Amino acid sequence: MLKCLVRPQLSRETETVLARLKLIFFIILCLAVSPLPGNAQTVEIVALGASNTWGKGVSRDKAYPRHLQRMLRARGVSAKVRNAGINGNTTGQMLRRLKASISERTRLVILQPGGNDRRRGISRAVRKNNIRRIKRYLRERGIAVVMLRNRLIGSVAKRYRRPDGQHFRSDGYRALAARLLPRVLAKLRR
Repeated sequence: MLKCLVRPQLSRETETVLARLKLIFFIILCLAVSPLPGNAQTVEIVALGASNTWGKGVSRDKAYPRHLQRMLRARGVSAKVRNAGINGNTTGQMLRRLKASISERTRLVILQPGGNDRRRGISRAVRKNNIRRIKRYLRERGIAVVMLRNRLIGSVAKRYRRPDGQHFRSDGYRALAARLLPRVLAKLRR
């Protein structure tokens, strides 16, 4: 009866082969359970715009790009939404910094042209041409664009606005992100 419980003697060569097979199995198991960082499927989104992208009046953590990132993750989308908003930027300034604002991993850009061109006396034709050039540059690189137009910004309830009537409190930027969410999800599905 004791002979059944005793492990049979294996050759040294067989022991080595078994040890290697165990190691290979362990490595395969580890790779299957935890994805490699280089293989992670995180979507990079860049929010390019002016003060309402920057989050004027609130900390960067409370601007719409961060709220949008949280909403996407809550829906199971692994996304990094990078805030490339600068207070007071015109479309010409956005065009000039576009190349530095995106990376080879950028899959989507949310473009908020804002109203600074008009405030600085830049013609509608120049503004329109700048937006067209930004969109063309992104399209040539296979990057989708979601336009964050002033109409959408204006559709957020006034109770979420700061006293200047243009910019938002944190809950207003969250409401703006919620309005953008379906558009972003639709672009990501394509």
